[in-house]
Amino acid sequence: MTRAFNFNAGPAAIPLEVLKQAQEQFVDYKGAGMSIMEMSHRSALYEQVNNESQALLRELFNIPSNYHVLFLQGGASTQFAMLPLNLLRPGSPGAYVMTGAWADKALKEAKLVGDTVVAASTEADKFMRMPTMAEIEVPENAAYLHLTSNETIGGTQFKEFPNTGNVPLIADMSSDILSRPIDVSQFGVIYAGAQKNLGPSGVTVVIIRDDLVKESPKTIPTMFRYDTHVKSSSLYNTPPSFSVYMVSLVLQWIKDRGGVAQLEQYNHDKTKLIYDAIDGSSGFYIGCAQPQSRSNMNITFRIHSEELEKKFIKESELEGFVGLKGHRDVGGLRASTYNAVPLESCQALTQFMIDFQKRNG
Repeated sequence: MTRAFNFNAGPAAIPLEVLKQAQEQFVDYKGAGMSIMEMSHRSALYEQVNNESQALLRELFNIPSNYHVLFLQGGASTQFAMLPLNLLRPGSPGAYVMTGAWADKALKEAKLVGDTVVAASTEADKFMRMPTMAEIEVPENAAYLHLTSNETIGGTQFKEFPNTGNVPLIADMSSDILSRPIDVSQFGVIYAGAQKNLGPSGVTVVIIRDDLVKESPKTIPTMFRYDTHVKSSSLYNTPPSFSVYMVSLVLQWIKDRGGVAQLEQYNHDKTKLIYDAIDGSSGFYIGCAQPQSRSNMNITFRIHSEELEKKFIKESELEGFVGLKGHRDVGGLRASTYNAVPLESCQALTQFMIDFQKRNG
């Protein structure tokens, strides 16, 4: 079997070792005579998967004891609404940092629930950079400050996070969670769809501080209250059991590779190859994101001619590359280099880019 050079933005690459392990256990999980997908979520075997996955995430991300780890459904898009439903209060607006398409979606959902305010925006720069810490203005009465740590469409990433004092900091980390160490205690809530760095689609990780769980109002539907899922350890209703199982395998894979700090260096080495090809192309390739905000997960770039971009995509696909077409809203080219994308794929892409320039420059 020939594996594709998978640069999809999401669902994205999953480690080959994880896929092979899942394949081996697919029909008969640990001698149970059934697949994990057929198993009751109330069974001891599945509860073990659920508990071990939470414990592994705590260990790898150094999550303090006063935080809860939840495995929920509905993707990060559901969290756009669930957060304000649980945390917005009259007289306390939700503050949002506007950095691109995903931040905008989060803000639009919050506006349906209550008052909001824009704490900073880089729209004037076409969202091709993240704001500096000095540009972010957080109202003292804000219920929280929400930001998107990595914008997959623009290819920008926060390199540091604001100190929000008593105002809880909320982060959508769907596209860069576990790609680098962070101080979880700086945040009130971190959430992430799994399908980029944690596993397959179907499960969403929520890391939430205990005091914010207690804020869940009794006036919203049961399934949308964080305290519902905390009390039942994410087993209030039937969970996406196979997705959680796959997340547990990915987490173990990260641990076996030396943890998050090792992955950060690995990701830096991978993306540097491609950024160097862009910067060393004498203007043939044009990086989209401003250098100080460049993402280590999503590399966005253009070629001076749209016809050449189409040719680049067509020829790359013939060479086994997948997912290099830019998002439909912005066009151009994009290589998503999440944790599971191997160094060899980035080396191959770099060589293809150099060869393509020689033939078309």
